[in-house]
Amino acid sequence: QHLLVVVLVVATILHAASSATVYDVLEQNNLPRGLIPQGVTSYVLHPDGHLQVTLPGDCNFVVTVAGAQYKFRFGSTFVGLVKPGSISEVNGVRVQVKWAWLGISQVDRAGDQLKFTVGSSTVSFPVGNFASSPV
Repeated sequence: QHLLVVVLVVATILHAASSATVYDVLEQNNLPRGLIPQGVTSYVLHPDGHLQVTLPGDCNFVVTVAGAQYKFRFGSTFVGLVKPGSISEVNGVRVQVKWAWLGISQVDRAGDQLKFTVGSSTVSFPVGNFASSPV
């Protein structure tokens, strides 16, 4: 009987772990779900935290902060290393700065701010701007 209980508990845990969404992964690491657009078709989270996400196609959206608009572009596949409060080694995500599209290499949470590393610069946004996933 004890073996049956153990097997059921392990099966339940494995099912719960396998049914987690990529948005759950973000929230488990103290990051807002809105960092990743809606419509994810698949994702792979490796034990070391490397994350690969696939969308049905490229995704563009705008975030407005203090009247300024920032355009973000996600490739159909993008990657990053997820750790509590940060995503580093980001590839496949860009932000438009003036007329150029620049790659975002890292996102760090600092209290109620998200700091995006773009080239040698850092741009901060309120976490609330990423509370829900863009469509």
